[in-house]
Parts: sequence; C-alpha cells; structure tokens
Amino acid sequence: MASRKGSQQSRVGGDKYSVLLPTYNERENLPLIVWLLVKYFGESGYDYEIIVIDDGSPDGTLEVAEQLQKIYGEDKIVSNVLLILHSGTAYIHGIKHARGNYVFIMDADLSHHVSGSPVYLDNTREGGYDLVSGTRYRGDGGVYGWDLRRKLISRGANYVTQVLLRPGASDLTGSFRLYKKEVLESLVERCVSKGYVFQMEMIVRARQLNYTIGEVPISFVDRVYGESKLGGNEIVSFLKGLLTLFATT
Repeated sequence: MASRKGSQQSRVGGDKYSVLLPTYNERENLPLIVWLLVKYFGESGYDYEIIVIDDGSPDGTLEVAEQLQKIYGEDKIVSNVLLILHSGTAYIHGIKHARGNYVFIMDADLSHHVSGSPVYLDNTREGGYDLVSGTRYRGDGGVYGWDLRRKLISRGANYVTQVLLRPGASDLTGSFRLYKKEVLESLVERCVSKGYVFQMEMIVRARQLNYTIGEVPISFVDRVYGESKLGGNEIVSFLKGLLTLFATT
C-alpha cells in the first residue's frame, strides 16, 4: 500500500480530492456510485475521499452508507465515507468535513459518468481554473433517458437563465462540478439559495468575484433506480429563485 500512496503523490503533487455526495432515498444507487468512484479514482492514482451527506432518508440509505463505510473507510487512501445528517444545503455541511484542496460535487443517482472525473481533474490542473463545470449544452454533451417534457423544461430553464443572468457559462443548473476548496468555501458563504437555484447562484457569484470557470461537455443519463425529485413545487421554487437572482445580482 505504501507504493500506491507514493504513486498518487507523484502524480498529483500532494493534492487531495474530496467528493461530496448528497443523498436522499438513494439506497439502490449509493453502492454503485461509491464503487465506481473507488474504481476510477483508484485507477487514476489520485488521493481522494468520499463524503456521503444523507438528509435523513427513510428508505435505508443511511444504513447502506454505514455498510459502505465499513468496507471502504478503514483505508483512508482508498476512500473515506462520512455520514452527516443535515437539514440545510448539503454542501455547506459537507465542506466542513472535506480534507481535500479540491472538491467535487455530483449527484449520487448515477446520472453523471464517473469515468469523466479524471478529465475534470486534468482540466483543472492544466487550465488553472478556479472551478470546472460539466455542461450538457456544448460540444458532445447531452441528456439521455428524459422524455420530451423534461427536455423542454431543462432547455427552457437554461435559456431563460442565460437571457436574464448572462452568466458566461452554458449550463447553470448542472450539479457535476469541481472547485478549488477555498473557492467553494467563499461561494457557499455568499449563496443564499436552496435547491436547483443554488447551482445557478454559485456560477453567478463566481463570475461576480472574477473566478475563472472552465467547462467540460458531459452526458447526463436519467436515473435507473429511485424517483426524480423534480416536481411542480421545485419548478415554482426555481422560477422564484431565478427572479430573485435577476433582481439582486
């Protein structure tokens, strides 16, 4: 194991990466996403940790996370899974426990291709960006598995945000991003939004603070297990939040 640690340090120069996984009713998906993260980060030779931030899931997600902690948590080089119950924004709580100097945020429902993570890392290090955001709307990025209604909602929401906020980024509502830790901390302190609007505000605030933003095309795949959290209430909250950002930024 010592030789493995040495190869990690030689590749990334001592950097450590924290992956924040907010969960709510992700019992079926969590073992798969954790296994994939362990696989791809391990094969790439990066020093990392996985932080599970569970919001009191009633489906047994917490119990599954505890089992995963027993499997992967003993060797800190391979993985460290933390269990955090929270009632507010997941990232605010998760970052308090992050020991890496770079922080990934991503969904736990397998919508994001974990194999793209090393591309993010290399992009950030080589480009010197403060944050790198996955985009479904540039290059060979795209969305798969959604019906026409959800695609129209997503495209429409992104178009309206571009017109009103002019953020200089092509995908404001995506949640597959990599931040320098100090940048994420600075943005979280300033953001007041919740839910889907939170991701938008993070990009808008980053532009206001002159942080550099890189983009990587990604393929977003609809969840296989569980139900989407997007509903009528979320859409209304999104519109309210968007108008608030437009009026205050």
